[in-house]
Amino acid sequence: MIVTTTPTIEGQPIRNYLGIVTGEAIVGANIFKDLFAGITDIVGGRAAAYEKELQHARTIATHELEERAAEMGANAVVGVDLDYEVLGQSGSMLMVSVSGTAVQV
Repeated sequence: MIVTTTPTIEGQPIRNYLGIVTGEAIVGANIFKDLFAGITDIVGGRAAAYEKELQHARTIATHELEERAAEMGANAVVGVDLDYEVLGQSGSMLMVSVSGTAVQV
């Protein structure tokens, strides 16, 4: 499955537009990651635990997008957009949503 942020795929004409497709993932940050991220913020550096969790959520959302596109008969998704939101009372949840247009090339 080709997944791209561009509206077209070079050298592969789009034969059929099948519609909008989405994928979402909501993940929670646990107390230990929060603690170590706080220490990292104090001493400087990157918060690797959060980066890993963000990457995991993005992978889940993108995989869900691909599955839904395949169910529609698509072999590509164009115009993909990634969005990130913080949810929950204290911002303890991270939502990653991915959307694009399912197509046949």
